[in-house]
Amino acid sequence: MKTFTPKLKDIDQQWYVVDARNQILGRLATKVAHVLRGKHKPTFAPHVDVGDFVIIINADKVRVTGRKAEQKKYTRYSGYPGGLKEIVYEDLFANSPEKVLEHAIKGMLPKNRLGRQMYRKLKVYSGDQHPHHAQQPKELTVN
Repeated sequence: MKTFTPKLKDIDQQWYVVDARNQILGRLATKVAHVLRGKHKPTFAPHVDVGDFVIIINADKVRVTGRKAEQKKYTRYSGYPGGLKEIVYEDLFANSPEKVLEHAIKGMLPKNRLGRQMYRKLKVYSGDQHPHHAQQPKELTVN
């Protein structure tokens, strides 16, 4: 038996639109990462990007459970002494709700150039409008 490697002609990338209204952040992120990676396709190969494009609308309506809104922290480090910055979920969500979803989904993708290529296929918008109507995205239900 040989490992199946999809060729360029075998890769069929679709566009999907996901409505994040009243969705839980982590559950939505896992479903979207699954589609971005291409694991829902029979032609999936871990070393090839066979995933689909995903548009997320209403990112400002996503929710978290429990006390995560007050307790969840996002950190970044500049590389300099004393350069550790922290921001609480509430503040980041109030400033840019798209970054919350992008951060959650990016953490579920591979940490290499293939993962960065998959991440570029994610489009997140806080409102219910998006500029990708020409691609005729299909509705993706996340339950």
